[in-house]
This record gives sequence, C-alpha cells and structure tokens, in this order.
Amino acid sequence: MIKEHSLLTGSVPKKLAVFALPLLMANILQAFYNVVDMLVVGQIVGETGLAAINNASKLCYIINSICIGMTMGGAVLIAQYKGADDKKGQAESFQTLALLSLVSSLLVTAVSLAIYQPLFRVLNVPADAYQDACDYMKIICCGTVFIFGYNAVCSVLKGLGDSKSPLCFVGIATIINVILDVIWVGPFGMGTAGAAYATITAQGISFAISLFYLKRHKVFFPAENHRSFTFQWDKLAVILKVGLPTAVQMVVVNTAYLLVTGMLNQFGTSVSAASGVGLQINTFAGMHCWAIGQAVTAMVGQCMGAGQIERARKTVKMGLAMNIAVTLVVVIGVQLFAEQLILLFGSTNQEVVNAGVSYLRICCGINSLIYAAMYTLDSFAIGAGAANIAMLNALLDAVIVRLPVSRFFAFSLNMGFSGIYYGQALSPIFPAIVGFFYFKSSCWERKTLIQKSYKEMRP
Repeated sequence: MIKEHSLLTGSVPKKLAVFALPLLMANILQAFYNVVDMLVVGQIVGETGLAAINNASKLCYIINSICIGMTMGGAVLIAQYKGADDKKGQAESFQTLALLSLVSSLLVTAVSLAIYQPLFRVLNVPADAYQDACDYMKIICCGTVFIFGYNAVCSVLKGLGDSKSPLCFVGIATIINVILDVIWVGPFGMGTAGAAYATITAQGISFAISLFYLKRHKVFFPAENHRSFTFQWDKLAVILKVGLPTAVQMVVVNTAYLLVTGMLNQFGTSVSAASGVGLQINTFAGMHCWAIGQAVTAMVGQCMGAGQIERARKTVKMGLAMNIAVTLVVVIGVQLFAEQLILLFGSTNQEVVNAGVSYLRICCGINSLIYAAMYTLDSFAIGAGAANIAMLNALLDAVIVRLPVSRFFAFSLNMGFSGIYYGQALSPIFPAIVGFFYFKSSCWERKTLIQKSYKEMRP
C-alpha cells in the first residue's frame, strides 16, 4: 500500500516541517523548469529569448494555476476523508477528480491555443521576441494534459499525507528537463522551441511514472471486490466548491502578473527581460511559503475532517511563525546578493542588470514577509473549505492594488518601470489583513466539507 501519514497526532511544528520539506524541494525542482529554460536560452539565444520566455511563462503560470487550483479541491476533500478515516470516500474522490482533470485539460488546451497569439499582441510583446514567444507557447499548450494529470496524482498523495512521492516524480522530470534543454537548445539549435519541447517531455514522463505508481498501489480502488471506476456527482460538487475558487484565485493573481508584464514591455526588451529574471528569482525566494502553505492546507484539512479544531488553529499559528521566520532569512540573502543573482542568467547588458537588481530591491523585501503571512492564511482557508476567502484576497491583491497602483505610479506619477515594482510590492497588504481577521473569527470551525456525506454513511 501507499505510504499514508496521519497529520492528526504528534508535535504540530514537527509534522509541519517534515511534511513541508519534501514539498519545498519538489516546488524548487518544479520551478527549476522555467529557470533552466531561461538560463539555457539566455546563454545561447540572448535577451530576445529571455524576453520571449518571460512573456510566455506568464501564460504558462495561468495554465498551471487552473490545473493546481482545480485539483486542490480534490486534495482538500481527500484530506478531510483521511481525517474521518473514510477510505471509500477517499477512493471515490480521486476517481471523480481524475475524470474532471481529463475533461478540464482538454478544454484548457483548446482555449489556450486559441488565445495566446492575440494575447501576446495585446501585451505588446517586443517584436524581436514575438515569434519565439509564440513557438514556445504553442508547444507548452499541447502538454496541458500532463500538467493536469500530474497535479491530480500529487493532490491525492498530499491529501493522504504523502509529500515524499511527489518529490521523487518531479525530481526525475527535472533531470530529464535539464538534459533535454541543454541538448535541444544548444547542439540541436532549436532555440526557445527546444526548451518548450524539453519541458513537456519531462512533464509527460513524470505523469506516466506517477500514474503507474498509483495503479500499482491500488489507490484507484477502495477494495479488491470493487473495481469499477466511479464518478460521484456529490464529490464533484465539493471538489468544484473548493477547486473553482482556488483556480480563480490563482488565475487572477497570475493574470495580474501577465498584465503587469504588458506594462513592463512598454519600457523595452531589456526591462522585460530583467523583470522576467527578477520574477524567477523572487519565485525561488517564495518556494518555502508555498511548501509550508501546502502543508497547512493538508494538515488543516485532516484536522477539520477529524473535528480537531484546536489542532487546526495551532497548525495555522505555527505555519505563520515558520513562514515569516524563513522568509526573513531568504530576503536578507537576496538583498545581499541581488546583482550576483541577476548575473547568473547570462546577460551582461548593464541596463538589464540594473533593472533586475531594482526589481529585487523593491519586490523581495519587507513586502515578502507580508506575502508569507497572506499565503499561509489563504492556505488555511482553503484547507478549511473556505476557498472563497482566498479568491476574495486574490481580487484584493490584483484588482484593487497591484494593477491600478502599478499603472498610477508608473504612468501618472511618471515613476517609470520602478513604479510598477512598487505597485507589486504593496499588493499583499490588504489580503493579509482579511486572512488574519477570518482566522480570528469562529465561522470557519463549521466549514467541514464531508459532514453530510459522512453522516449518510452511518446506519
């Protein structure tokens, strides 16, 4: 059987740390996909390749957001069934999630293929980087089914309390991606298209391995005498109740990044490339936030399923303390070595270096501590079944602050591209406040997703 781990007993800080560490390593490796693409393309193709991937990656983030958000509903539901010790509910939830993921991946593929070219034109992608961006995006869109599949598998594993297996899967994919990147972009001369082919090939292999792992350990079936693949409408409704708001939350934030990139494109290829590099570094600097947040979601989910409200509350408090402490250390490191980090991406253009350093000075500072708190509180809300709170915070972040303030600073106050950076830095303040007040309230204590179906199982 698969290694399931209960998060309902033992030291809360230890459980969080042990569960989050493999997730952190997996997140770092997964983010390494785009970083390797940018490193290799930056060294071989140059700043036009960097600008192309910077623009294309924003749309990739939106696709990933839909995949992760939709499958998150399955992770939370499975975590609550795990807390309630309902194996049948766990199996039926995953089977429903698998079918939902397949249909969703086909829809997302069709839509993304239809919109990426007009979207790049609206975003004013630099002319010398436009074709490379289109070549990269077309290939990535065709691999959406692998992204959905992989995230669905990892969702069930995280909900069951297993964070180590996803690390193994993404580790294999990363090795494959690095090797193919170097070969296809370099000796084969495939440019940015080679980087895209390397990415989807690695994702496809990772998905195939993870699917084989689940089938081998019989996670699809609750018992030997029950081998039908079922689709439960009540499970679908609950998955969508959490998954849709989570997907909207992540899409809104990443769409805001995409639109911000469109603003930055107006300042030329160098600024566009530098901002892309800065974002990649900032993404790495936030990896621990996401790992601890995912651990909080899984642990709170199991606690809610088991009715352990006090343990859920303690989990959030420890998650906040851990996230803010680690973020402080990371921010100090980024600030000390900002220029060296930018230079790692291969550009010697001083304009690119200066703009990249400016990005890190503004967007990876004190605001990162607020972001750490915001993300932890959003993760708690999702685990408690109140994904609508995280969605509201995403709207506050993107629509109320990030986009209008960035535009106002950059163009109305004539601060240039640094004004856009300041707008981004201010964006997590309101969401963190809303998340804090929701946590301090008591309404979330009654948000369990499985209460009705769990009672119905009893005679």
